[in-house]
Amino acid sequence: MTQTVDLWFDPVCPWAWMTSRWLLEVEKVRDVHVEFHVMSLAVLNEGRDVPPGYRELLDAAWAGVRVAMEVERTHGQEALRAFYTAIGTRYHPGGQPKERATLEAALTDAGLPVDLAEAGYTDARDDDLRRSHHEGMDPVGDEVGTPVIRINGKSLFGPVISPAPKGEEAGDLFDGVVKVTAYDGFFELKRTRTVGPIFG
Repeated sequence: MTQTVDLWFDPVCPWAWMTSRWLLEVEKVRDVHVEFHVMSLAVLNEGRDVPPGYRELLDAAWAGVRVAMEVERTHGQEALRAFYTAIGTRYHPGGQPKERATLEAALTDAGLPVDLAEAGYTDARDDDLRRSHHEGMDPVGDEVGTPVIRINGKSLFGPVISPAPKGEEAGDLFDGVVKVTAYDGFFELKRTRTVGPIFG
């Protein structure tokens, strides 16, 4: 039976991007289907004192999550998956700016109407965004960010990986994550991160 894995992402987060690429690789080697959901680093950090550079990123992040929500609302889960791949490729390996032109190009890449970019610049559906955000984030608490995954009905922050493993190595990592999520008393594994996101 196909196992569903839920992933919450903000398009601007390189670590969520790495985790998403890993999970798409897992789909090739395990009987797994990934469902994508939107969370918002801007929502997560509302009211927090953050460095000015990070505040600029959070301000720019609103447009991407709003467009992602609109893509899912109007075109469904598969379109959201395609849009995330397109925008993530442009933001992360591509290093393109978090601006409207990049969103429009990603929509085109994903075969979606360019006018969906309008949704990025209105708060009309932010209630839906906040619902999606809290569905993913509330079970893991407010001490973490993105990515968040849900396996076996259990939600966890992470895994934070770099680079994303391929093939059977991706499957092996997934098997381990499944095992730790199966234990109700499991809360945390962590070590100091010594590399940045490696996209290649």
